[in-house]
Amino acid sequence: MKEQKTNVMRILDQKKIPYEAKHYPHGDEAVDGVSVAQALGQDPASVFKTLVTHGAKGGYYVFVIPVAEELDLKKAAKAVGEKSVAMLHVKELLPLTGYVRGGCSPIGMKKQFPTTFHSSALEQSAIAVSAGKIGDQVVVEPNALARLVRGSFADIIVSEE
Repeated sequence: MKEQKTNVMRILDQKKIPYEAKHYPHGDEAVDGVSVAQALGQDPASVFKTLVTHGAKGGYYVFVIPVAEELDLKKAAKAVGEKSVAMLHVKELLPLTGYVRGGCSPIGMKKQFPTTFHSSALEQSAIAVSAGKIGDQVVVEPNALARLVRGSFADIIVSEE
């Protein structure tokens, strides 16, 4: 069976960024990231989810964080210089990004939005992000990924007190 390349994989090929494609079994529903990490036999700390937010000034921002973590909206807003950011409503995701919930990738959105990765990505030799559809992931070196999407790194997750 020939591997179905996603748009994300085509972009990585085009930019000559090495990646490893991973596939996991799934139904029609988005699966939580920790389950994805388990299905792929990967440490949840190296599997990242892509979250899209809407800023108080009207802009959109993308945050990429470890699947087991929760985005800290205050830290996220501060990282992008906004007063506040709110999670994008799921029905706005596809028209805005071209991706569905559970298959949202920081690579290849309809428009390039400011993208911030959680700083823990720098502790990993490679991180897995969605390849643009449910069931597909790409494993990429974090700095190469950040350069591709002109991303930055910051502490943007809820920390245990």
